[in-house]
Amino acid sequence: MKISPEEVAKVASLARLELGPEKIEEFTSQLGDILEHMDKLGELDTEGVEPMFSPVEQVSVTREDKVRKEHTREEVLSNAPETDGKFFIVPRIV
Repeated sequence: MKISPEEVAKVASLARLELGPEKIEEFTSQLGDILEHMDKLGELDTEGVEPMFSPVEQVSVTREDKVRKEHTREEVLSNAPETDGKFFIVPRIV
């Protein structure tokens, strides 16, 4: 697949980029190389290959998300600058 300088100029225009003739020529060449590489990748036989999102196995280091009660209300409120005994009291913002 090839891309023309006119197509590059149109994409640049849609992206609201102002490109001079030298840049349009440069990007035409670069995008052409990328598209050529993608065409080569498209020629590969991927029949029977399972799709994956990463080539390495991902292991989660986070703990399982379980609800648990580790502190009492009094313990949590004891660190607050001001409470009413049940809730935090914070300065009014609006």
